[in-house]
Amino acid sequence: LQTRMQSLQPDPKAQYRSVYEALKKIVLTEGFWRPLRGINVTMLGAGPAHAMYFACYEKMKKSLSDTLQHGGNSHLANGVAGSVATLLHDAVMNPAEVVKQRMQMFNSPYKSVLACIRTVQKTEGFGAFYRSYTTQLTMNVPFQAIHFITYEFMQEQINPHREYNPRSHIVSGAIAGAVAAAATTPLDVCKTLLNTQENTALSSVNISGHLSGMVNAFKTVYQLGGISGYFRGVQARVIYQMPSTAIAWSVYEFFKYFLTKHKLEKRT
Repeated sequence: LQTRMQSLQPDPKAQYRSVYEALKKIVLTEGFWRPLRGINVTMLGAGPAHAMYFACYEKMKKSLSDTLQHGGNSHLANGVAGSVATLLHDAVMNPAEVVKQRMQMFNSPYKSVLACIRTVQKTEGFGAFYRSYTTQLTMNVPFQAIHFITYEFMQEQINPHREYNPRSHIVSGAIAGAVAAAATTPLDVCKTLLNTQENTALSSVNISGHLSGMVNAFKTVYQLGGISGYFRGVQARVIYQMPSTAIAWSVYEFFKYFLTKHKLEKRT
């Protein structure tokens, strides 16, 4: 839904006024499973990407907090640790995101994930899978910095003793995801344009060939939609991120609690 709603020059059959209308229209005209197209490639990359992401975050957060605030909770440490963890996460997830978004576009020519990978590799080269990597990082570094700082701040407010409390992890995760998602929507719109290379949109502003680079993407989005163009799909993005970050943090905190408890029991 987010990919479709961020389309800058959509086909008349793929113009949606709201998230609900988009979902309803896609299901009725393209089938029940159409909104989930390309999700298998995302799931494949998500496991190793998130493992590296949280492992790097915990290690860096602890080391930096010890240095900056002698073991206390440092917002700067949380932000920096989240930003560095993002570099590893996105190196795995960027190619998966390119494939997923191309498969989710209206009238996508790709019949399967493998067909999409082969075609993109053959016609645009390996670099196409990382064309939006710098833009992805430019978006995800501030996103994750805001995300982790907000999560840790919310935990300080509603779970000051940092005990295992599922409700506090879900609420903190959801709020952190919503705040970070809304703040970084303009960068996400640019990333979608770079990933999908919308032919209709690019030709309407006389761009031939492939659009590359965040600066070019920013200019093109403004030419096509003005200031409001930068906030296309903000509602879908916030709705998507809230449960996503709430689930990620609650699952992570559960396993952290479970493994720590198991380790302590083994010692005693």
